[in-house]
Amino acid sequence: MINMEQRKTVVYDTTPHEFISLFEKVIDSKISDLKANFEPKKPTEFLTRNEVKELLKVDLSTVHNWTKKGKLKSYGIGNRVYYKRCEVENTLIFLNQESC
Repeated sequence: MINMEQRKTVVYDTTPHEFISLFEKVIDSKISDLKANFEPKKPTEFLTRNEVKELLKVDLSTVHNWTKKGKLKSYGIGNRVYYKRCEVENTLIFLNQESC
């Protein structure tokens, strides 16, 4: 545990204006670092079976078969079935061919 006495900073021979200016520079620097490195979390995008079918350009029965075989991971609420877009995209494997 850190003792509060160890965290004190004493400033000598500095006017209040100089201290505020120094403090603002430190805050601006920290805010700039935060802005440069901050990436907001993207919400999970869920796709329906039909959207997966269109995305992968396959038949609905293929989506069903891949789900049953465990190639695609599905999520459900009631009788609705959804797929996470990132998981569907990550399911695709690289075939060692020319890329885009």
